[in-house]
Amino acid sequence: MKKLFLLVFTAFLFIGCKDEDTIYDFIGTWAGTYTGTEKGSWNIVVASDGKVTGTLDSEQTTENYYISGTLSESGELNATIGSPEDGEFKGTLSRTRTASGTWVNALPTPDKSGTWKGEKTSN
Repeated sequence: MKKLFLLVFTAFLFIGCKDEDTIYDFIGTWAGTYTGTEKGSWNIVVASDGKVTGTLDSEQTTENYYISGTLSESGELNATIGSPEDGEFKGTLSRTRTASGTWVNALPTPDKSGTWKGEKTSN
């Protein structure tokens, strides 16, 4: 009876833990470009706990901004730009290794905004 219980319990664990329910596919380095009122490149690292850190580098200025935030298990990115937090870097990372979203930066004035896209570059 004990073996049967363990077998059924193990089966439920595998059924209940689908790949879609974990952050595993997103862990690693992501990079791409952003455009809008300013353009440049970005890169982030997604950690196993969903924390996101990275940089946003401008082609027009010598400014480099920090990106800091979190990623949900479904791939929704919610991050801030700058230190102190001046703007937003939001979007979606997909299990097909592509990413896209929007960005806004309030400093230095006037506000800047646009879109970004990229892909997973390494695990």
